[in-house]
Amino acid sequence: MALRSSRFPEPNAFVLLREQYAKRLPASLQDLTGPTHGSVDLQLHVVWSGRRSYDVEQPRSRIGLYRTVLAEGQCQDLVAFLNRDLLLGQWPVLRTLISRPLREAWEAAFSELAAARSVPAA
Repeated sequence: MALRSSRFPEPNAFVLLREQYAKRLPASLQDLTGPTHGSVDLQLHVVWSGRRSYDVEQPRSRIGLYRTVLAEGQCQDLVAFLNRDLLLGQWPVLRTLISRPLREAWEAAFSELAAARSVPAA
């Protein structure tokens, strides 16, 4: 039987994940100046297996790119591969495809995303 001490409470996995995602966030959505056209090839530190190349102009491909970069990318990857306007436009759908800790970290940090969560995608 394991003993638990009130001095050292068990960390909540959800809270830990949300905090880890929050540490990666850019200072502003304006910093997201990624491409709006063409293709993107992700580096191995972002995607280590499976698909690595995405067409930004194709909605399904772009959603896959954004999902991967949001979940696995570091701050410099977010800035390099995500575009503010594209992120805002697809956020209502994208937010349903990412984890809750990731979604809450972004929506807590950026009121534009929280406001866009129920707006239909164009």
